[in-house]
Amino acid sequence: MVHLSLTRYASIGFFGIGNMGKHMVTHLIAANHHVTLFDTNPQALDHFKEQKQAKIASVPQEAIANSEFIILMLPNGKFVRDVCQSNIFPSAKKGTFIIDCSTIDARTSKEMAELARSKQLSFVDAPVTGATIAAQKGTLTFLEMAELARSKQLSFVDAPVTGATIAAQKGTLTFLVGGQPNDFKAVEPILGNMGKNVVHVGANGSGLAVKICNNLLVAISMIGTSEAMNLGIKLGMNKDVLAKVINSSSGQCWSSQTYNPCPDVIPNVPSSNDYNGGFASELMAKDLLIALDAAKQVKALTPLTEKATELYNQLCSNGLNKKDFSVIFKYLNEQ
Repeated sequence: MVHLSLTRYASIGFFGIGNMGKHMVTHLIAANHHVTLFDTNPQALDHFKEQKQAKIASVPQEAIANSEFIILMLPNGKFVRDVCQSNIFPSAKKGTFIIDCSTIDARTSKEMAELARSKQLSFVDAPVTGATIAAQKGTLTFLEMAELARSKQLSFVDAPVTGATIAAQKGTLTFLVGGQPNDFKAVEPILGNMGKNVVHVGANGSGLAVKICNNLLVAISMIGTSEAMNLGIKLGMNKDVLAKVINSSSGQCWSSQTYNPCPDVIPNVPSSNDYNGGFASELMAKDLLIALDAAKQVKALTPLTEKATELYNQLCSNGLNKKDFSVIFKYLNEQ
């Protein structure tokens, strides 16, 4: 992890205690921050009930009201929009920094950032929204949301992560931060407690742009690694010998060397645990759709991304949607 010190320990609200979030919270607690957790799944919070520096919130507002930083690690833009509109804007105190580590579409983030700039609000990525009675009803317009945020002087940065659950557990995540330089300086120490690299990649929405490019590449390389391993094994090769040769040759990549999709080639990865844990295939399918939408907007040709999306949609339709995305090996092997 990057050991960046704060002048004092921070009060942090954390939303989304899933496969990634639970490890991120663990590192924040280890860094002596005071973390209040909220998740709609009560079982996700059980691990933290006995930890002194972790407080379990029974309602979202408890994780917001006294927090200097609020971190979101949610499945999609709808979740981000809902939690912001119904809870964060009504309850956040003046000067709160909202760090969205979710992967959502960059277009929404850029639109929100543009609205914020028009209201002189430092606002980066993700659909932030509402307050008061209108917020509780979910009826605020984007302009009203930006106006409300401006009145509270909230800062909102996009900081999607790369590295998967293994990196989250080890504290070696890379955070791709999009936002204004001053906002980046403010959130960098917090992110540094959870990751090895904290990179300011540019203005509003830049973090998400980099993230979807990375994820489409990971999906494609995972499919390629799975095809190669599956073919080699069916040709009679020993899986360990095959993996060793690939990883010492030009075919080597993260999917083959660190996260091999063939069971029992690498210990302690999802493929060696019946593809449980890790990054769900349905989330990869969601990210690929975001990438395709972005490509359409800028008229970029993405034929392999289109095929990867097709394969992951098929995989999810066959009941493997909750399994780690490396389950594409099993899907191909069983066809």
